[in-house]
Amino acid sequence: MPEFRLSPAADADLDRLYDFGIDRFGLDQADRYYDGLEQRFAALAQFPLHYPAVDYVRQGYRRSVYGAHSIYYRILNGDCIEIMRIIGQEDF
Repeated sequence: MPEFRLSPAADADLDRLYDFGIDRFGLDQADRYYDGLEQRFAALAQFPLHYPAVDYVRQGYRRSVYGAHSIYYRILNGDCIEIMRIIGQEDF
């Protein structure tokens, strides 16, 4: 079964946006958004080529947009992807 893992930076991004979601929108909405992200991560692992490559950002990266966030990931092998960053409207 395909799987995903989070880079340390993506894990920190996820924690930060969850905390922001609680502060801004409340616990229920933050939980729904977090769960949706987790579902998207699983879908990315299952169909990693579904979203476009963004080699202009970094060679080998792909991007999927979920809500207000861009999920940057790379394919490690046929059964695993690594979520590299989860970026909102920040200028990175």
